[in-house]
Amino acid sequence: MNNQAPPEEYETKCGFVAIVGLPNAGKSTLTNALVGSKISIVSKKVQTTRTRIMGILTQDQNQIILVDTPGVFRPKKTLEKAMVKAAWDALPDADVVIHLIDATAKNVVENNKMIIERLSKKAKCLLVLNKVDKVNKPELLALATALNEEFDYDATFMISSLKHQGLDQMLAEIGKHIPNGPWMFEEDQITDMPMRMMASEITREKVFEQLHQELPYEIMIETESWETFDNGSVKISQIIYVQQDSQKGIVVGKGGSRIKRIGEAARLEIQELFDMRVHLKLHAKVQENWAERAENYRLMGLDF
Repeated sequence: MNNQAPPEEYETKCGFVAIVGLPNAGKSTLTNALVGSKISIVSKKVQTTRTRIMGILTQDQNQIILVDTPGVFRPKKTLEKAMVKAAWDALPDADVVIHLIDATAKNVVENNKMIIERLSKKAKCLLVLNKVDKVNKPELLALATALNEEFDYDATFMISSLKHQGLDQMLAEIGKHIPNGPWMFEEDQITDMPMRMMASEITREKVFEQLHQELPYEIMIETESWETFDNGSVKISQIIYVQQDSQKGIVVGKGGSRIKRIGEAARLEIQELFDMRVHLKLHAKVQENWAERAENYRLMGLDF
């Protein structure tokens, strides 16, 4: 016997909001800004986000589950195909879809057609122009008009994720379209991502920050062990996987100097995020063709 109350009888609302866009549109920055905490790594490198990351925003009676997806592009490699699939897979389950646009980019309409073709009126679709503080108003209005001619969006918003401009109005609109129902997460929870994976993502971001000119995308971070002590501190051991010996040398640096800097930056951020004392040990390891191994995709939360 099903004793669950019908949705209309709930005073609370809960729904999924998928954020989709081209690489570097600002999806992770927007997710972090809405949640109010850093849960998704940010990098100048395109295609930084690899898997779907859920941020949870509980505000008043609403619980909005934000799905930060990998940037959409035309994939060639196995990893790229898995990343783009993760983005497309987020759309059918969404109550609201945010199509996020970098308003400063070139050929916006043409480059976003691959996304527009996949949008559906089954969910409410919001057109959100980001980085609007860097573009003059006539250009923004012309861009919004051109995009709305390509697809019948339910509403259009102009925001700056980095400066937290225009977010309240957008959230108010989202709140209108998420269904009545019980919250899926506790009120103070901000993500569904396991702590081990979050720690791996933070270290991956620090690798990108320090080696963005020298190292390609083909790195993976595995949190190998996680030991919690009675005093509340934690000891974390992580492996930085690369595909070639030369890449390992770049990560380690002269006398281990580079990997120590990466580890210290990652340790400080993990410590601040989890509010606990952290001991972090990093190792670099060569695993040729790691991006073709199914078990590594499971670690990243992707389908092989």
